[in-house]
Formats: sequence, C-alpha cells, structure tokens
Amino acid sequence: MQARESEIRDLVRRAVEEAVAADSESNQTTGSAPIQAIALGADHGGYALKQKLIAHLGDQGFRVVDCGTSGPESVDYPDFAHAVARCVSVGECSLGIIVDGAGIGSSMVANKVPGIRAALCYDISSARNSREHNHANVLTLGAGLVGEDLARQIVDTWIGTPVGGGRHARRAAMIDQIGRMYTVSRV
Repeated sequence: MQARESEIRDLVRRAVEEAVAADSESNQTTGSAPIQAIALGADHGGYALKQKLIAHLGDQGFRVVDCGTSGPESVDYPDFAHAVARCVSVGECSLGIIVDGAGIGSSMVANKVPGIRAALCYDISSARNSREHNHANVLTLGAGLVGEDLARQIVDTWIGTPVGGGRHARRAAMIDQIGRMYTVSRV
C-alpha cells in the first residue's frame, strides 16, 4: 500500500511541476487575466439574492450569464449548480457564482465538474482566501445564511482578489491534477 501511495505522490508531483511551468508561461497564476463574464445561477432558495447580485454585478460593468432559475418555485439545485460550473469549465465564463439555501450542495455539485474549484464562503476572509490561496473559480453562497449586504461584500472581495502565485499556484495545480486522475473520459 505504501509503495502505491508513494507512486501516486510522485505522479502528482511531476504533473504539478509541469502544470506550474505551463501556468507561469501563460500568466494564469497572476490573476491578471480580465474577467470576460460571470455565470450566476440559483435554486428557488437563492433566487431573490441571485437577482440582486445580477443587478449589482451589472452596475459594476460585468457581463452576467444567468443560468437560472427564473422564479421562486421549487427546483433542484444540482441542475443550476451544474449549469454554472459547466459555463466556467468550458471557458464561456471566467468565474461562476451559485446561490442556494446553504451553499453546501451547490459547492458539492460544482466540484464534480472538471476544472472547477468551488468554494463555499460565508465571510470576507474566506472569500479572499479561496481566491488567493485556492484559486477558486466558482463561489457558492447560502442565501439563508448570509444577508444581501454581506453577500455583495463577499462577491466583491472574491472577484477583486487576485489568485496567488508561488506555493498557492503549486497547490492549486495539485488540486487540478488530483481531479484529472479521477476523471473518466466519456464520449
């Protein structure tokens, strides 16, 4: 068992070194790439807050892709979390934000999508940390747990925090490599 774990660690380390080198060349680890668009989705529990965040982001000049839902009627959060994560994963949007009642389920769904590093944030510190240290590209919020003003502050901090280089870039590359190890190609 230890030999297998050591082999996996070596594979991850080599892949991480290659990923960090590639990221350095493409300048993705500096956080300097402009935000093209932000995908925003919610279930019924997050619908009202989603609408307010769409207006808030629009007022700041961001292009927002509304991934639904379109009303307060009961819906299944995995559908909307997946829609947001997919927009980010395929490059249609630079970042994504998902709002449901607690933010937990949507975070779990989004993190199943290759290339997504979703972070559930309840305060400004976790928003800043998730971007700088973990290179989060999807933010999840719990509408039942954060108010509108705090949600706007979390979103603004999260969007405004550049991703960190150095050890943070290396660790984010490790997260991505681990995800690729378990991704099964489906045609």
